[in-house]
Amino acid sequence: MGEEFNETYITLGGFEGMENYRYLYFILVLTLCILSIYSNAIIVYIIWEHQNLHESMYIFIAALSVNSLLVSINIYPKLLIDFLSEKQTVSYSVCLLQYFLCYCLGIVDLLLLAAMAFDRYVSICKPLVYPNIMTNRTVVVVLVFAWFVPASQMSVSTVLSAKQKVCHFVIKGFFCTNSIFKLHCVNSKVISVFGLVSCMFILGICPVFFVLFTYARILFIVYKSSNDVRQKAAETCLPHLLVLLCFTALGTYDVVFA
Repeated sequence: MGEEFNETYITLGGFEGMENYRYLYFILVLTLCILSIYSNAIIVYIIWEHQNLHESMYIFIAALSVNSLLVSINIYPKLLIDFLSEKQTVSYSVCLLQYFLCYCLGIVDLLLLAAMAFDRYVSICKPLVYPNIMTNRTVVVVLVFAWFVPASQMSVSTVLSAKQKVCHFVIKGFFCTNSIFKLHCVNSKVISVFGLVSCMFILGICPVFFVLFTYARILFIVYKSSNDVRQKAAETCLPHLLVLLCFTALGTYDVVFA
């Protein structure tokens, strides 16, 4: 029976040494979970209800909020249960699902941020053609692309991982990330190369560099413009850029140190 358990379940090692503070961590995470869900739900509701906000920029913001809600559903419920559990374990199949959703939704965030950067570029630098470029059809295509492509890519990576034999049963973390690769008996070069090329370069680094390039163009153009244009660019672009930098730093840390 012990062998069957080891073949089926993975232990989450990130909770070691936290037994005495489990209720404190539970309250903190629960508060964070409620705030995250409530704030994102409010944003989606406001944009949905107000017709004057049915523009591409606000639709992308609503999409980011929906994506954040999905991230919360993927991470917080299991995390809260683990804080109150004597043993923090997860079945390997659920672990794969959590891994899939974690990186799929993360890449969706990057692609949506890239779409928002392009929207700001057209709005600020090419305002006369903005209505012709950012049409409802364009927005729909971008949203479908932002969710379909990461899901397709991560499906391949997840299926390849599911076919690998598991010899290790402890993950040093609070939930399943790319550390699941360390559970395999043999490191697969196919999975490593595919994951590195598709996730990092095609779906990770490219959107980041696209956003940085787009904002560099915006800054170059608004530098020669009036103070009103500069103020508009600063108000709409700087918060977006800060979010991108924080998100990229977090993603880089996860990939390098996980």
